[in-house]
Parts: sequence; structure tokens; C-alpha cells
Amino acid sequence: MDIALYHQERGAGAPLVLLHGNGEDGGYFIHQIEYFSKSYRVLAVDTRGHGRSPRGTAPFTLGQFAADLGEFLTGLGLERVLLLGFSDGANIALRFALDHPEQVRALVLNGGNLSPAGVRRRTQWPIELGYRIARRFAGRSEEARRHAELLGLMVLEPQLRPSDLAGLRVPTLVIAGTRDMIREAHTRQIAAAIPGAALKILPGNHFVAHKNPEAFNRAVAEFLNTV
Repeated sequence: MDIALYHQERGAGAPLVLLHGNGEDGGYFIHQIEYFSKSYRVLAVDTRGHGRSPRGTAPFTLGQFAADLGEFLTGLGLERVLLLGFSDGANIALRFALDHPEQVRALVLNGGNLSPAGVRRRTQWPIELGYRIARRFAGRSEEARRHAELLGLMVLEPQLRPSDLAGLRVPTLVIAGTRDMIREAHTRQIAAAIPGAALKILPGNHFVAHKNPEAFNRAVAEFLNTV
């Protein structure tokens, strides 16, 4: 890896790795870090080019982020982790679990999607418009270039099919908000495609972990207690 990922760490016990969403950092999980560090060794990671992790020179893709995660875990000697991802973090977590199921003890996917088509259209079209504008000015502005990279993750990725999940044998919880930007039918499709996956739809929007942490943490804790 051409960079070292920054992470916050608290608590002791089984490792619980938290992966934030697009344009955010590990601080998004403030309520989860506090809650779960009482029972787990919580590691909230800043993805490449987010928060305090440098951009580096490698491709800015979900596949690269999953590869970064693998090197991060290897560097800390972590072999089987509990992996919780939100939004693009869920997409990274799923990609990593598909590639390295032996390294994942359990998987929590919050607000993830298999393709851009899983996002509600009223949310996705402004992202697509912003991406086109940012790309137009990327050659003249560093800010526009970075904006184009971030939006490109949501416009171009991920690109998975439900059938791609059929071989996943990792205990999984799929969790989303009732007013999530991911279509509920799409969330249900993900849960149905992963053998044995549990599904929770909680009151709230896409940011249910941050805005309704009591219900979110309780649902995740109940699931983790079963694995």
C-alpha cells in the first residue's frame, strides 16, 4: 500500500472495524465508537483520501479501498474481524468480504447498494449532474478534481449483481432506514441474495446510525451477540 490509513481505536476484545461513507471520516461513528468500545476493540478507519488518510497515487475505487483494508488489517495482525460499513463503507465491506471471506467473522451492511440503480432517483440525479460538472472543470481546479473523484464513486460504482452474493457464507446483517436514499426494495434484494442474512429496517433516513443511534446500536449488538 502506498499510504498508511489513519484510524481511531478504543476498547478491547474482538476487533470491530467501522468503515464510513463517501466524503466522511471515521468520526461519523462517534455514537458507535462510544457504545461498542465497552465490549469490543473498535477501529474506525479513514478511507484513502478521506479524513486524515492521504490520497496516495493508487486508483480511487471501491476495489482499491477494499485492498487497502486488507493491508491495514494485515499490518495490525487482525485475522477475523467484525466489519460494519455505512453507505460506500458498506460497499467496501461487501467487496472485501466477497474477496476475503476467511478474514470476516461477521458483516454489517448499513445503507449499501449493489449498483447506482439502487439509489432513489431523486437523490441520484443531482449526484450525476454534479459529477458531470466537476469532471468538466477537473483539469483546471484541484477542488473540482477531488469532487469528481468522490462523486464518481457513486455514479460509476459499485457494479454487482444479486447472483454475485450467492456464495457469501459470512453471517450478515443488512440494515437501513425507513426513509433511506437506498430504495427499500433494493435493500431487501441484497438481504435476500446473501444466504442466511438478517434484515432490519429502522425508523430514520440514510444516516440512521448517527441520528437514531439507540435503535441502530441495539440492532447491531443483538446481531453481533449471535455470531
